[in-house]
Amino acid sequence: MSGGLFWAVAAALAALVASVLIGALRRSPVAGAAPNADLSVYRDQLAEVDRDLERGTIGPDEAARLRAEIGKRVLDADRARSAEAKVAGAGSRLATVPALIVAVTLPGALAAYWALGAPGYPDMALQPRLAALDAGIAGRPSQEAELQTLGRARIPALDERLAAELAQVTDPEMLRSRFRTAFEAGKPQEAIRVQERLLAVLGDKAGSVDHANLALVLVAEAGGYVSPEAEAALRASLQADMSNELARYLVGEMFLQGGRFDQAFRFWRPLLEGGTPDAPWTASIRERIGDVAELAGIRYAPPEAAGQNGPTAEDMAAAGDMSPEDRQAMIEGMVAQLSDRLATEGGSVEDWNRLIRSLAVLERLPEAQTIYDEAKTKFEGRPAELSFLRLAAVESGLNP
Repeated sequence: MSGGLFWAVAAALAALVASVLIGALRRSPVAGAAPNADLSVYRDQLAEVDRDLERGTIGPDEAARLRAEIGKRVLDADRARSAEAKVAGAGSRLATVPALIVAVTLPGALAAYWALGAPGYPDMALQPRLAALDAGIAGRPSQEAELQTLGRARIPALDERLAAELAQVTDPEMLRSRFRTAFEAGKPQEAIRVQERLLAVLGDKAGSVDHANLALVLVAEAGGYVSPEAEAALRASLQADMSNELARYLVGEMFLQGGRFDQAFRFWRPLLEGGTPDAPWTASIRERIGDVAELAGIRYAPPEAAGQNGPTAEDMAAAGDMSPEDRQAMIEGMVAQLSDRLATEGGSVEDWNRLIRSLAVLERLPEAQTIYDEAKTKFEGRPAELSFLRLAAVESGLNP
């Protein structure tokens, strides 16, 4: 639909709505002559009663009864005439409403569309829209371009040194160990080059986890952005094992960033409903999948989390009625319980993440740093979990 035709149709619809409203206002009772005619009849009836009384046709009692009956009808007619006068007055006051409707409806609709709509945007069916989104995903910036935008450009000298060091390394386990060390130390450029060397050494023997780890460190280096290079690693991971949860999660992130909410939902729903409950990405999916489903036009109610730790809905409702001091004491009590449980029983990376962030909110940063250092030891050798813990540390102002 062309722009001119769109505005013509929009204006016609606004005019139609205004005409319907004006027509409804005009459907009001019109004062007629019936009450005045009735009063004339009642006067004639009263005169006839007087004549009948003089002729002796009726007695005084009957005449009094008839006068009372006619008087009642006169009062009813007078009330009806007064009501019609009020309606007529109200109608005259509403005479300006149609003009007001026209003055507000058309400019108001135009202003609302200009603010909320997309003026000049061409009409597009669903499939072309999806095709446009897919084209946008395919043409998104590369890893290097995104790093330049973020001000995190790689260091060429470091690449040269790593290439020389790694050229002689052919032991996969040595490379895996060095990858974990670099990743945990927050050295993404080194971790990427080590993992690329590992994949080159393994060749066709590289597994799904090996490719997923390369995608993970690429995403971490780009601040969460899933670049085309990370997508290539994710494709290789899923070709080796379609059930790899980390790869499926990151593919969902890629589609989410590209506006393909339907595809993000398709990759995330199985992870939430049948994946590992204590995986670090499960909590992230649970927090966002409702919005993703809504944006995709899908009705979806996420399942309840099994064995969820932390404050319940009732706890949060109760906290809303507390004084600031009592609320602070309740939060500190929950944090203490979680800390004791992790120290004695252990827990998922989600629990450690929650404890670190809670201590930071309570401004107990030294204790949060201690917990983070302990969590790094607990999850040593598990890059996915460590990346989530490192994110919590960075966002909480700790030393990662």
